[in-house]
Formats: sequence, structure tokens, C-alpha cells
Amino acid sequence: MKQQLPLPLWTIVAPVLAWLAYFGISLDLGVFYTFFLSAVLIGGVLAAVHHAEVVAHRVGEPFGTLLLALAITIIEVALIVSLMLTGGPDTAELARDTVLAAVMIILTGIVGMSLLVGGAKFKEQVFSLPGVSAALVTLTAIMVLTLILPNYTTSHPGPQYTQVQLIFVAIICLVLYGAFVMVQAVRHRDYFLPPEADGNEDIHADPPTKKVALISGLLLVLCLGIVVLLAKALAPDIEKAVINFGAPKSLVGVIIAAVVLLPEGLAAYRAAKKDRLQTSLNLALGSALASIGLTIPAVAIVSILTGMSITLGIDMKATVLLLLAQFTIMLSLATGRTNILQGIVLLVIFSVYLFTIIAP
Repeated sequence: MKQQLPLPLWTIVAPVLAWLAYFGISLDLGVFYTFFLSAVLIGGVLAAVHHAEVVAHRVGEPFGTLLLALAITIIEVALIVSLMLTGGPDTAELARDTVLAAVMIILTGIVGMSLLVGGAKFKEQVFSLPGVSAALVTLTAIMVLTLILPNYTTSHPGPQYTQVQLIFVAIICLVLYGAFVMVQAVRHRDYFLPPEADGNEDIHADPPTKKVALISGLLLVLCLGIVVLLAKALAPDIEKAVINFGAPKSLVGVIIAAVVLLPEGLAAYRAAKKDRLQTSLNLALGSALASIGLTIPAVAIVSILTGMSITLGIDMKATVLLLLAQFTIMLSLATGRTNILQGIVLLVIFSVYLFTIIAP
């Protein structure tokens, strides 16, 4: 059977159209143009998923999933830092809210959906337990040090680190994330490789050429860039809609984080649907690690250089839900096999997280 072209026309048109639409924002064309921007934003997300899969297939595991995780995290960091610099003191909790939202979306939403669709289609799926365990151990340490420990330090009142503490924790985050990347990409690369599945044509398909992979890489950067720019441009409209709905302002961070994570979420979902759960988990857990391990140091640098204070400690409600999510996913992925039940439980926790934001 003839293979589908690696670069369908729509995956090239979508980011170009999105960039053109972005430059038309200054014309102030009204509410219908806002809906059009939302549509081209989704198109950019879908195109990003396709190009990410092309690049990942060329470079192989685990480098492909690592590349996508780093790309999306860089975009997330750029979005948070730009909003911090333009928003001033009112954005002291922005990094915390966005990182927390990203982690909860990944651990309960993306992983939950992947386990659900994989369990529904294949009953059971298998993955490499050592790689997942390494990611979860590192993620637990970084989460506690950045989002929970600030509530219990005494050098500064409130859920904030002093400048010295912030520098130390930022260095620790980089050390932990750097160690994880070294283990994933070099020292124990085999931990993160998907188990061989007989009859799975996707695993044994011929990789794209260097030229196609390079074009997809460039288009991926264009797609991720426009996703962030459009998300930032649409943020005021989203905030207005949230306020009119009567929901807390923190819901804006959840929505923006969800938009930024859409490419990775869809890629993880599609991998699980093709019985490639290892790739799906590499994407999800790697992104969660990068989201905290790189965002917190970047925000710390901005805070120190600008003199802005940032709040990192989460409240008790968020702490309970975060620890519940981490405890549940560690139990769910403790045997190397998953089924539909783990996906349902994680998605229930995700729905509780969203509900308690809207109705705290």
C-alpha cells in the first residue's frame, strides 16, 4: 500500500495562514475575527503535531519526544516571561499557576486520556518500567521543592523564597532536569525505548528523509511560535470571558497552558491509539519535567534581574490534588502494564481539579 505523503499541503498552509491572521490583529475586525483567530490557532496546533511526529520518527526514540518537550517548554517559558514583564506585580503568581496547571493537565489529563484510549482499544498496554520510574522520581523531587516547600520556609513570610533560596532551588531544578536528560538520552537510553510490538507497521515504517525532517523541524518552530503568539493575543478576551462567567482569574492560566500543551497532548493521544504507550509516556512525563525544571529557573532569573517578587507555593487545596495526582500515577504505572481503569481514575482527578478552580 502506498504511504501517505509525509508533508500534506494543509500542514504547510496552516502555519502560514495563522501568521498572516496574527498580523491582522491590529486591524481590530471585531468578535468574528476573534473566532477566526481561534480556528487558525487550532489549525496551527494540529500542524505542529504532524511535524513533531515527522521529526520524532526521523531522529528516533527518545530524542524525538525530548525534542518536542523542550520546544513546547521554551515556548511556555517565553509566554510566561513576556506576560510577567508586561504585567508587572500583578503577575507574581502567574508562573506558579501556569506550571501547576501544566503539570496537572499532563499528569491527569494527557496521561489519563492516553491510558483510557489505549485500554479501550487494546485492553492492556505495556511500557518500559525503568524509564517511567526515573521520570516520576525526578518529577516528585522537583514538584515538592518548587511548589510545596516554599510554604514551609521561614526566612520570608508567605509562600515565597528569598533571593538566595530562589537561586539555590533554580540550580537544583537544572541539576535534576539535566541529570534526567543525560539518563534518557545517553546513559540509559534503552530505558525509554518502546517495547517491540509484532505486526506494528508504524514502528518499522521507513523514516522520512533528512530534507523532509528539516522542513518539518522548521515548520514545527513556526507552528509553536504562532500558537504562543495567538494564545497571548487571545488572553485578554479569554480573561474577559472568564470574569463574565464568574470564574476565578486563575482559570485563565489553565486555559493558556492547555492551548500551549495541545500539540503534545494530541501527539501523546495518537501514540497511545497506535499502541505506542512508551512514546506517549515519554512525551507526557518529559514535558512535565521540562515544564517545571526549565520554567522555574527562567522565572527566577527574570525575578532577580527585574526585582519582581514571585509566589511559588501553592495552597492546601492544590497541594492535596497535586499529591493525589502524583500518588495515583505512580501506582498506575508501577507494574509496567496499564488498562482502562487507571485512565478513568486520572481523568476523574483532572475533572475535580478543573471543577475546584471554577467552584473553589
